[in-house]
Amino acid sequence: MLLRFNYNSDKAIVQLPGSKSISNRLLILNEVLELNLKLQNLSSAKDTQDLIIALNQIKNNKNHVIDIGHAGTDMRFLTALLSTKEGEWTLTGSERMKQRPIKELVDALKQIGAQISYLQNEGFPPLKIIGKKLKGGKVEIDGSVSSQFISALILIAPALENGLEIKIKNEIVSWPYIQMTLDLLKETGVEVSTLLNTIIISAIHPKVEALKTMHELVIESDWSGASYWYSIVALSKNFEITLKGLDQNSSQGDSVLPEIYKSFGISSEFINGNLLLTKKAGRVNYFEYDFTNCPDIAQTVAVTCLGLKIDCRLNGLSTLKHKETDRILALKNELEKFEANVNVTNDSLQIMNSKSDIRNSKFEISTYKDHRMAMSFAPLTLIYDNINIEDPQVVKKSYPEFWEHLKLVGIGG
Repeated sequence: MLLRFNYNSDKAIVQLPGSKSISNRLLILNEVLELNLKLQNLSSAKDTQDLIIALNQIKNNKNHVIDIGHAGTDMRFLTALLSTKEGEWTLTGSERMKQRPIKELVDALKQIGAQISYLQNEGFPPLKIIGKKLKGGKVEIDGSVSSQFISALILIAPALENGLEIKIKNEIVSWPYIQMTLDLLKETGVEVSTLLNTIIISAIHPKVEALKTMHELVIESDWSGASYWYSIVALSKNFEITLKGLDQNSSQGDSVLPEIYKSFGISSEFINGNLLLTKKAGRVNYFEYDFTNCPDIAQTVAVTCLGLKIDCRLNGLSTLKHKETDRILALKNELEKFEANVNVTNDSLQIMNSKSDIRNSKFEISTYKDHRMAMSFAPLTLIYDNINIEDPQVVKKSYPEFWEHLKLVGIGG
């Protein structure tokens, strides 16, 4: 898709989609606790829609082979859930999914009696799962690989006969996503306690009175999706964007965006429940930040720094190597097309921007089947005349309305 910027209006109001992270967790909890919740503002992301299909397959027992494609969250959450569902299951996904490690989660589940085996390569999907009732107890897991492994254990814990005590070893990455999972359990009446690196979740019967009263939950909008609008305002001359549906006190890790983009001269103001983004004078000459708790917005921030010609160092990126693609390497490849000098390690990326004027050049942006690569580079259309995004439909994974929403500010293909 060759993107063009045709001035439309300085102002736009955007209804962001529901949070994919919260939607997916609530869908699993709905199944685990048999709540029959009506979920409002459910994410339109393909990952969420695929999870709904998979849960219906499990519920109706129509297909013992569950294929979740590229959806990493679905793979982790369903590995745990299927371990508790009586029957014999095969859980698989795309070729990339078969390269994404899952051993830490499988080992933890085996500690409480889960019966899981690898069908191809040790430590990676696809998996054969013999589901059965699990008693729970104590597990130990490495916290430095993926917070989703820990969230997967937390989500099934209330249905285990003895609940679950999770001891987390090593550094914990993306802690806000674990906290989000714990907060959702508390919201549904589950007793949760944390002490240092240990999480304790009590067993709960799904028919207790506290849960009977729950009928509907409204899901807040997605802060990850908001990141692209922050970048658009930062790279614009004077856009004012109003984002609807965000929670000012959100537990989403990416809700640090107001703090981060203050460095790029962006004002964030909640007015009548909506977030107004405006551009103010003043921005940093150099930017450095640790993304350990919010890795999903690192690509957006890297591209913002490129567009503003701000040299930067982004740290805490270790989990990016195991996403839809190796995002550190993908960023390096694409940023260098803009003559930036990019240095990377296993957990960091440093950009030294080119001083030359290459605005009239044509840039072919490879997306590597990664939705966030497509969306993070799209705002550069405000700076460069010819940005061509390969495989634009990849955004369906998390933000299907993205290209339609960009037309509100005159960006289109």
